[in-house]
Amino acid sequence: MNIAQKILLTAVIAAFPLLAQAGAIDQLHDFLKSTRTLKAEFAQMVIGKNGRKPQQSSGTVSISRPGKLRWEIIKPYPQLVVGDGEKIWIHDPDLQQVTVRKAGQAIGSSPAALLSGSNELEKNFTLHEAGEAEGMAWVEATPRAGDSGFEKVRLGFAGNDLKAMELHDSFGQTTHIRFTRIERNPALPASTFRFTPPVGVDVVGE
Repeated sequence: MNIAQKILLTAVIAAFPLLAQAGAIDQLHDFLKSTRTLKAEFAQMVIGKNGRKPQQSSGTVSISRPGKLRWEIIKPYPQLVVGDGEKIWIHDPDLQQVTVRKAGQAIGSSPAALLSGSNELEKNFTLHEAGEAEGMAWVEATPRAGDSGFEKVRLGFAGNDLKAMELHDSFGQTTHIRFTRIERNPALPASTFRFTPPVGVDVVGE
């Protein structure tokens, strides 16, 4: 997964807490008013359009609205994404490299920029009920902006819990994410969303 794809995924992750617990479109608005922080575990699979072997990973995610997030891949290869509201940091230990972008530049017109600070979902997205599959009810969000970097996001709900997320991006890839052990409004220390590049790594983009 290249840097652009990582940043796009980061943007969608930042939108995640705004969409959780929405079993129907009307519930999205209610959730915006009630969730400030969120913590969960995830399993992720990226499927390319050319049919190559899917890339699988797992880890944890923590979010504090608006705009702060920590997405940490633990297996198979460690990687850390931290957003402090002003910058997005992507640390790849294997490459000994940190990529940093201003949050606005990194996210642009993605779900994070459109949703993290706004309750006006229909202003930025076209929302559709997408039926039931895999034991979940699905909602589909299509961006109104043409340069968002993705075609649509699908969200799967079981009861009042967000269980799945699917991102169909402009690279022809589909990213499947499954969430477990979801905690709403936990107390998250400020250090969760701080990042200092380790000594000796290359810092790109600052």
